[in-house]
Amino acid sequence: MRRGWIRLLPGLLLVLLLILGLTSAITSPSVADCSDGPGPGVDWTGCTKMNRLMSGDDFRGAKLVGANLSSSDLTGADFTGADLTTATLVRAQLAGAVLKRAELNKAMLDRADLQNADLDAAQLVKAELSRANLTKAQLVGANLERAELGRAVLAEANLTAAHLQSAYLARADLRHAVLADADLSDAELYLADLRGTDLSAVRGLVAQQLVDTCGDDTTKLPAGVTRPPSWPCTSREAD
Repeated sequence: MRRGWIRLLPGLLLVLLLILGLTSAITSPSVADCSDGPGPGVDWTGCTKMNRLMSGDDFRGAKLVGANLSSSDLTGADFTGADLTTATLVRAQLAGAVLKRAELNKAMLDRADLQNADLDAAQLVKAELSRANLTKAQLVGANLERAELGRAVLAEANLTAAHLQSAYLARADLRHAVLADADLSDAELYLADLRGTDLSAVRGLVAQQLVDTCGDDTTKLPAGVTRPPSWPCTSREAD
């Protein structure tokens, strides 16, 4: 009887090793592979992909934490639900890109082209967006708390219900932007261009924030908030 078990031992050991190998493959965390091409769920954590032509590519659910995509052409690319936390996208071409529900906290998007981009419900806490072009971008419900938006162009952008608490919007172009139910508590608006902007339904705005801003008779303010005596601004202030 013992000899029978001895004969079976090699086979049993092989089965045990196969089971352990499969379990390890299933439970082990994925490792970023910078040689992988663009695709849904790709893991480019910490990878450098500068100056690449990736317009229209599919990055849905991708893991791009800390990746460097600066100066890359990502026009019309789909980043729905992607994790771009601390990613660098300086001067990236993202016009018409889809970034719905994307994680962009502390991402660097200075001078990025985000015209007509869809950033609905995106997380952009402390994101760097100075001089970024967000003309006609969709930012419904986006979280831009403490985001850096100095000199950013947000003309005609849809910021409905956006979180802009303590955001830095000095010299930002907000002409004709949609800001219904947006929270502007403690936002810095020094020399921001508010001509033609409807602020009547924003939350958290106080008169002191409008001192040194650029507005005129077409700027609508919330009830109880008076226009500053400096309005209308001069053309020099608007530049």
